[in-house]
Amino acid sequence: MNRLSPLHVTLIFAVLSLLLAFQAKSHELRPAYLKIEQTAEESFSVAWRVPARGDLRLSLNVKFDKSVSPVTPPRGAFASSFYTETWQISHSDSLADVRVTIDGLQQTMTDALVHIQWLDGREQVARLMPDQTTLVVETRGSGSQIAATYFTLGVEHILLGIDHLLFVLALVLLVSGLRQLVWTITAFTLAHSLTLAAAVLGWVSVPQAPVEAIIALSIVFVASEILHKVRGRSTLAIRKPWLVAFGFGLLHGLGFAGALTEIGVPQHAIPLSLALFNIGVEAGQLAFITTLAALWWLARQVPPVKLWEASQSASATAVVAWPTSYLVGGLAAWWLLDRSLSLVLL
Repeated sequence: MNRLSPLHVTLIFAVLSLLLAFQAKSHELRPAYLKIEQTAEESFSVAWRVPARGDLRLSLNVKFDKSVSPVTPPRGAFASSFYTETWQISHSDSLADVRVTIDGLQQTMTDALVHIQWLDGREQVARLMPDQTTLVVETRGSGSQIAATYFTLGVEHILLGIDHLLFVLALVLLVSGLRQLVWTITAFTLAHSLTLAAAVLGWVSVPQAPVEAIIALSIVFVASEILHKVRGRSTLAIRKPWLVAFGFGLLHGLGFAGALTEIGVPQHAIPLSLALFNIGVEAGQLAFITTLAALWWLARQVPPVKLWEASQSASATAVVAWPTSYLVGGLAAWWLLDRSLSLVLL
């Protein structure tokens, strides 16, 4: 007789609740982005983008030291959950040793990515945080600085992307056994790595809106396959979940690429930036799976009690998988409807 502890049933609800609560704050946690591009010997264009919700934005502002002269006043607009300002500045020495500060960053939980490009091909990439709000412009960003920046961005992107995490959660519940789990996650990793690289390198260009809608559809599909598995049915996705993981992983990779291409990568370090961003995504993904496994192991250490008659003939995994598939699938169905309507209204 299989019995289930209360923690077995509440575990998945707690995980999903934490994810949803985290998603509610993810707009505020998204990184701000400052791009400075040299347009003439002493002239630079500045684009500053901060997370926004409706007509409200994070109170973050860019400040240059006194050696920088403004040429045009900032012009701002709200679009796609961001507030963006653009203006022109000038400096007599190509911004050498200029101090750039993100005012207000110390009062938030977000980061700011700074990307500077010069006409001669030099680039600098830096990541500012609440405890480090100022950078000094250098002649060229070091490899270690770029590696650390894009690795962290990869980790943050997967952990802030609840749709990607819920797809991974659904895959974990769909597979049977450790061997199948390894093959499935490997297939998903390989697939999204391929399309991520192809998109960043410019070999593939796909609008993000339909990609995001299909990502939601992928979660609905896997959630429905979990129900088939619980009911004892056998489908191709249940027998070979790695095929599903690979197919939809190609689309998820395009979703990852959307975030990376938005902020850009240093042209002199494309392979390094791409590799470290992808490794960061994998590190975040593995951390999520490891956390799920640890919580599940902990739950199984609790002495079981009989919850309802159905639990006598159902495994703990099946009893958890049933409500989870409805929760995950229902949320993804809402995303699918919302994203599809956005496509129609574009």
